[in-house]
Amino acid sequence: MRDITHKQISLRTASAMGVLFCSAETISLIREDKLPKGNLFDVARAAGFLGAKLTPQLLPHCHPVAIDGMELHFEFLDKERHAELLGNEALIRSGILIRGVARSIGRTGIEMEVLMGISVAALEIYDMLKPVDKTLEIGYIKLLEKKGGKSDRAAYFATSPTCAVLVCSDSTAEGKREDKSGRIVVEMLEAVRAEVRHYVIVPDEKELIQRQIREWVAADIQFIFTTGGTGLGPRDNTVGAVREILERDADGIAEAMRVYGQMRTPMAMMSRGVAGSIGETLVVTLPGSSDGARESLEAILPAVFHARKMMKGGGH
Repeated sequence: MRDITHKQISLRTASAMGVLFCSAETISLIREDKLPKGNLFDVARAAGFLGAKLTPQLLPHCHPVAIDGMELHFEFLDKERHAELLGNEALIRSGILIRGVARSIGRTGIEMEVLMGISVAALEIYDMLKPVDKTLEIGYIKLLEKKGGKSDRAAYFATSPTCAVLVCSDSTAEGKREDKSGRIVVEMLEAVRAEVRHYVIVPDEKELIQRQIREWVAADIQFIFTTGGTGLGPRDNTVGAVREILERDADGIAEAMRVYGQMRTPMAMMSRGVAGSIGETLVVTLPGSSDGARESLEAILPAVFHARKMMKGGGH
């Protein structure tokens, strides 16, 4: 199965639909509650819930998902009510529209669960109607909408944010060690459509760090990410240098990175990383280790880009 440990836990929703076509006479039997197998929709709803819960047992690559909420609704096809969902070729027929929505707080989407719920509900209706109708047909099963995770990315920025990466390391600046964390940061930013305009390596010296950050702020670089100098070592000066010039703290960003890292290694609690704004630029300090930098960015991308709108007075 695909590794999803790098994904953020978030609220995820999905809605879907399906149609069971049947004769007009069958619709009358349903309305009059005269079916030989009894009540139709309560049983179909329960079957849909069971099907959704069994999704990972039927689809090998689906991860088990906690279904925190699910609703299934049944409506008789109506030209006026359902014109936006179906074309004329479907609406000239009689049948039952099945709609569902599911919610989950987790690392992966819930669209397969709601699609499975719709499908099994349709099959249950088929089974209950087959003694009285030989024209039954299931169709139009499709996802209507999904939210959460990558689906929400567009909400965080309308245009590509401009970024700069500052590697703060004595040994890397001296050429004794190859930079890996900075390169990882650049790759991850570009992967979410950010424009990385600058990538610079400096020793872990307060004056050099502050000078470079101020230069980028003056050039209206929207986001500055530093790597290195966030630990407890005697030469870990980055956090102090950055904190000294921040105008507003963004403690929630640093907390999110530490919480995410703590789920993977207890060493994450040693990070003194900070985040905050200078003018309309957001500065985030990341650990110098490759894993630390990667996991910290996984925790905040792409939502952190919404900070630019807030700093410009756009609110939430």
